[in-house]
Amino acid sequence: MVNFLLGQQSGFTKYPCFLCLWDSQAREKHWTQKEWPKRDALEVGIQSIVNEPIVSQDRIIFSPLHFKLDLMKQFVKALSRESECFQHLVFAFPALGFEKIKASVFDGPQIRTLIRDEEFARKMNEEEKAAWLSFVAVTKNFLGNKKAENYELLVQRMLLTFRDIGCNMSVKIHFLNSHLKFLENLGAVSAEQGERFHQDLKTMEKRYQERWDRDMMADYCWSIKRDCPQQVHKQKFLPE
Repeated sequence: MVNFLLGQQSGFTKYPCFLCLWDSQAREKHWTQKEWPKRDALEVGIQSIVNEPIVSQDRIIFSPLHFKLDLMKQFVKALSRESECFQHLVFAFPALGFEKIKASVFDGPQIRTLIRDEEFARKMNEEEKAAWLSFVAVTKNFLGNKKAENYELLVQRMLLTFRDIGCNMSVKIHFLNSHLKFLENLGAVSAEQGERFHQDLKTMEKRYQERWDRDMMADYCWSIKRDCPQQVHKQKFLPE
């Protein structure tokens, strides 16, 4: 969504960050280099910018839910498929199926269920347990309704434990690692708003077969306007 609004190339792009020129393909540098060259402007044709941005960079507000979903995704992807921890996920969510669990397709309520599941942590080895407990701490003290005073330390501990279990650095983990100060606006979006946005986008992605384009975004924006009955629209819905 952020890439679309800022005119950036979607998919597996080389420069997905709109704040710096983080190289997503330089994996050998991801966990060692924290400071990257600053991106001065979003110019079409340069560093994965394909369209003119339609919003300003300083108006971007991230949803805490999406960071939580991505952290969960990277954690599960780092687990061995034969480990007791991964098998516990398969038995805990039989409706998801093995392929979706392998792809780490979880939502907010499922993550909260795992956080309350004490048996889940018992199935982990020491490194996995350290990563999981640090993730839970960040979820409750930074990605939740309150922000702890030592949230920067909690995030750094989590990143170190994620590195130790072999997690890849996604663009959202990059934001936590290199642009944590920018994410101080996370509390501006409630968990309920983030959850609804996520569910709405899942419906749209399914309708458009996961094809992100201007038609899908126009359909989504029009659906938001229809949710406001007090607004006057040019398009009228005639009774059948």
